[in-house]
Amino acid sequence: MQRVGKVSKTLKGSAAFCQCLAAGSSTSHVASGCCLFEVGNSNTGVFLVRRGKVALLVEGLPNLDRVFSAGSALGLPSTFTGNPYCLTAQALVDSEVGHVPREDFLELMRQDPTLCREATEMLTREISFIQAALAQRKRQGTRQESPVSPVATPQLVGSPSAGGPQRLQHPWTNGRRHKDRPRA
Repeated sequence: MQRVGKVSKTLKGSAAFCQCLAAGSSTSHVASGCCLFEVGNSNTGVFLVRRGKVALLVEGLPNLDRVFSAGSALGLPSTFTGNPYCLTAQALVDSEVGHVPREDFLELMRQDPTLCREATEMLTREISFIQAALAQRKRQGTRQESPVSPVATPQLVGSPSAGGPQRLQHPWTNGRRHKDRPRA
């Protein structure tokens, strides 16, 4: 699979933060190309990358796509607000990912102000990155008006009845893959 975006540490948590999330998470293997969540999916909580690499993909703005490795917490903004995910998280290689349900994550944040502060700092770094990337894009004059259309509910790719290969079903996305990205 082709490498997407730059490696980012904006969502990397401290060892203590990762240990607390890992303790409250269920861990799953995610095959390369499978999505943890996609734009428009209802929030199910935070995902901790334990092993491998996961890309956060921004629809229509590929210069904001980034790669996250072990220790990164994905889905924080949506988990805090309760809104649907606004990005797509796709495994670039076979990965191991912990999932902390939203209510469990929020309770952890209520119980431990130090962890909540760290999560807030991660969100601040993320916002700073996005603001800088958008400003750079505007300065370079590459701003393109592209209508953002709502993403339809993804369907499982491939099925035995259609004669095609059936892809690994993943507990969060039923094995769906991000369909808008070219594959190498």
